Amino acid sequence: MIKKFLIGSVEQSSSTTNLALLILRVFTGLSMALAHGFGKLPPSAGFIEATGNIGFPLPVFFAWAAALSEFVGGILITLGLLTRPASLLMSLTMITAAFITHSADPFATKEKALLYLCISIVLLLTGSGKYGIDAAFQKNNSKPIYYS
Repeated sequence: MIKKFLIGSVEQSSSTTNLALLILRVFTGLSMALAHGFGKLPPSAGFIEATGNIGFPLPVFFAWAAALSEFVGGILITLGLLTRPASLLMSLTMITAAFITHSADPFATKEKALLYLCISIVLLLTGSGKYGIDAAFQKNNSKPIYYS
């Protein structure tokens, strides 16, 4: 079950579906990593303070968690490696951004976080598709793993 979550993917028979997942992953992952995550590394004092101000305990830890989920998670999503766990972490970060950080803001301000949230949920549900590194691991390890 853990292996299926880490590298599993829904069975995709359509090559156009897999191509669409590849395009979605690459654009979303690179956009998240380079336009949002990279600029937060290392977390600035202001970002750490803002993380504490919205109620997170251990603001330094959670600021790093948010920055890494955006940067490293974006790179992993781009590669199609550990797509589901990376998408889960990105979902949690975008839930925080949309519904806590920007809770009082107009919809236009929340929209970007909500779009990333929707995309990360799609990738959480589908996995990387046929054109991701996860699929290569899945093919090489198609036999059940038994532990003694």
